[in-house]
Amino acid sequence: MKFSIHLGIPEILALWTKLKKDNSEGAISKSDARLYKKWGKAMKLLAEDPFYPSLNTHEISDLTKRYGVKVWQSYLENKTSRAMRMYWVYGPDQMAITIIGLEPHPEDKKNGAYDKVSLADMPPLQQ
Repeated sequence: MKFSIHLGIPEILALWTKLKKDNSEGAISKSDARLYKKWGKAMKLLAEDPFYPSLNTHEISDLTKRYGVKVWQSYLENKTSRAMRMYWVYGPDQMAITIIGLEPHPEDKKNGAYDKVSLADMPPLQQ
């Protein structure tokens, strides 16, 4: 069964919209094109199977404790300096995933590395 993917906070939706537009118009930079391709692939994999091996999905307990809902991190890339990570939560519906952040991997997990990630306002899960 496939999950629907939602872009949860205005900044995430705006970034995806800009990347998509720039790509379709051929006005995208090399670095943005790389991000667009990797992020698009990661979202497709996430929709099919949130725990697909290359996503290396795992819970971020600091964010889960702060927000009271399980927050997950999945890889867009690995083994590169400041590799991009996608942060997400389940919801608002049972077969939905909401992306709530896109950040480079924090260099130092101890010094508030996850403070930049903010959750979207989501209605409660519908039963």
